[in-house]
Amino acid sequence: MSNSINSSGFSGYKGGSSGSSNNGASSSGGKGGSYSPNAAFINTNSGPVEKPKSILTVISEIQQFYMIEKMGQELPAEFLTLEGSLGFFNIGAKSGLTEGLFLLLLLPAVDFYVMPFVLKSPGLLIKIMFGSIPYLPVIANTFLCAYISRYFIGVITRKAINSFFTGRMLVLVAKSFMIYVFYTLLTGLSTPERVWSLAQHANKNAEAIYYGYMSTLPHIMPVATRCSLFVLVAAILPYGSVFLMDMWRRKKIKRNHARISGKS
Repeated sequence: MSNSINSSGFSGYKGGSSGSSNNGASSSGGKGGSYSPNAAFINTNSGPVEKPKSILTVISEIQQFYMIEKMGQELPAEFLTLEGSLGFFNIGAKSGLTEGLFLLLLLPAVDFYVMPFVLKSPGLLIKIMFGSIPYLPVIANTFLCAYISRYFIGVITRKAINSFFTGRMLVLVAKSFMIYVFYTLLTGLSTPERVWSLAQHANKNAEAIYYGYMSTLPHIMPVATRCSLFVLVAAILPYGSVFLMDMWRRKKIKRNHARISGKS
């Protein structure tokens, strides 16, 4: 009987008829064991399970689960333990936190300093290029999450993807709310008297800072609203892509089943 072990530490085997030989090979009277996708998977990895460390690691593990379930293996939901689900959730939350911090730090610098004071009157192409910089991590990770939707087929892949998406979505929704509330409070507190009292700490540049900020003030809330909506869409979009792909796959299966039933 021969075992075939995959990278996840699982083996599937199909026993053949036994034969004997002095050198350990199968005799001509029987066939040796061969791999069978219908055989039960046995965990041969006795060491500790390594937790995912990044989005790419999460995608790789989900791909492994996808291949196991695509071959017809019915793995129980408990196969992905609570610790494993929390690992996927934590990576999603860290991803959302990193994306949100990058956006929160770069958005004011680009929209309220680089655009009006450094570039001053940039062309449309330059404006789009610099304006998209704060959103790049959110866009890239959103497309990666949408890519994972193709693997949303089995019990384990669904559980892993849902855990990862939930962690990312909760953090991004919280970030969207925080960004909107922060800039709402900022604009509400930015009275001319308060702005001037703070600008005076810059001594010689007080007047330039005051007029520069007051000229930027009317544009803060439109930018904050656009940013909050963008982050909210980025949080929900992966779930939407998974739902649409799953619905399309189910309709395709039903349509194929109806054709086969009609022919029979």
